[in-house]
Amino acid sequence: MSLHETSLPGIGVRRELALADGRRIGVVTHRDGQTELILSDAEDPDACAISLPLTLEEASALGALLSGPRLVSQLQEEHADLPGITTRQLILPSDSPYAGEVLGATRMRTRTGVSIVAVVRAGVTHASPAPAMLLEGGDLLVVVGTGEGVRKAERLLAA
Repeated sequence: MSLHETSLPGIGVRRELALADGRRIGVVTHRDGQTELILSDAEDPDACAISLPLTLEEASALGALLSGPRLVSQLQEEHADLPGITTRQLILPSDSPYAGEVLGATRMRTRTGVSIVAVVRAGVTHASPAPAMLLEGGDLLVVVGTGEGVRKAERLLAA
């Protein structure tokens, strides 16, 4: 895997990952805080074929989506010998009553029997989050519990 970082004077920083087919996918982080998802063509890696501006919330949610499956996969492997244990990733909707609230306000374990074992935000995993952690719309919550408990947790977050 080949990672590239390029300083863009007056603009910000371009970070890219070279894909197997020669294209590059990356992010331009602008000095003013804006984020742009980019895809470059295999023939000219300096030319941008696609550019998608992202809001901070969208960038955070995308980071969570990309990093969450790896964590969930690791947890599922650890729980493989434990029948009845389900590990899932749930996105906290922006309009959830818990967006902007602390994790403890969900009372997730008491209400559903499900434990929130990690919160992934902007590609950063917060393992074993404290009840005082402030939740944001777009956060990816990694939960562990029974299948029914996970379904209840999903409904609770969307309520």
